[in-house]
Amino acid sequence: MRGWLAMALPMAAALAGCGGSDQAAPEAAKAPAEPRMTVKAADAPDWQSVSAEVTSQDQAQVLARIPGVLSTLSVRAGDSVHKGQVIGRITDNQLSYQSAAYGAQAAAAQAQAVQARAELERVQFLAANGVYAKARLEQAEAGAQAASAQTQAARAQQASIRAMAGNGAVIAPANGRVLRADVPAGAPVAPGMVVAVVTSGPVVLRLDMPEALAAKIRPGAKVRADGMNGTVTRIYPAVQAGQVSADVAMQGLDAALIGRRVAAQVEAGTHRAIIVPRSFISTRYGLDYATVIGAKGAPSQVPVQIAPAANGMVEILSGVRDGDVLAGVDQGAGR
Repeated sequence: MRGWLAMALPMAAALAGCGGSDQAAPEAAKAPAEPRMTVKAADAPDWQSVSAEVTSQDQAQVLARIPGVLSTLSVRAGDSVHKGQVIGRITDNQLSYQSAAYGAQAAAAQAQAVQARAELERVQFLAANGVYAKARLEQAEAGAQAASAQTQAARAQQASIRAMAGNGAVIAPANGRVLRADVPAGAPVAPGMVVAVVTSGPVVLRLDMPEALAAKIRPGAKVRADGMNGTVTRIYPAVQAGQVSADVAMQGLDAALIGRRVAAQVEAGTHRAIIVPRSFISTRYGLDYATVIGAKGAPSQVPVQIAPAANGMVEILSGVRDGDVLAGVDQGAGR
């Protein structure tokens, strides 16, 4: 009897130990509750896709000021220039011929003026000694003045021709980089013809928007392009071919890529939307689902239609209503 009790007590102790482990196992294996959130509609930006170009705030045109031949052009697209720099020259042989002709006229008029001055001095001497009458003296004085005036006129005409020839210098109107300089040296040019285009001012992103969309855009509207964010700073009132332009101040624009076209999105008003973290959406076989908690706490998988939003959020377009409770997705299980 005692031997049987000695064997039974260790067995009972062992069974008791096994029972304690079974009760503790569910506690250790209990998973943490998944995150939940109550969705609520709020105002969200209404993004519209537009075309954009990296450019400078202003573009200064280098114009030909005289007719002639572009004899030299020392810059090409991409070169840096400073305001007042001579980047080319236009020559007109007719101006040099006219300058030489007016120079000859000025020399002839100067010779006549010298002769008229000498004649005036002789008449003044004789008139002082009573040989010539006062009328003869006045005639000599008028002749000297006319010769002097002809000399000044010829010199002024020669100076004007030289000044016109000086306008043949092609001068950069602002500090910046040459955007276009596609007129070859030796080509004939006319006054007002664009010889080159120089960028001026800070680098901006210029939007090209339909005029119907432009009515919804205001200065300060947000813009997204190539992973960068900016704001609209200026809207141009002119409508060209049904398009309206707007400038966007955006950090990180590369000035070396002026003229590059990029796709952009501009904020054009707001709309009511349901925005949730992406972690509350699961994807299976190409379909997106949200876990909606029912009135009795029972979860159900609801197919939803989503669109990407900023900062890792998504917009639920359909499938979930305002006020529904969503459960988060088990990230460890994957999607």
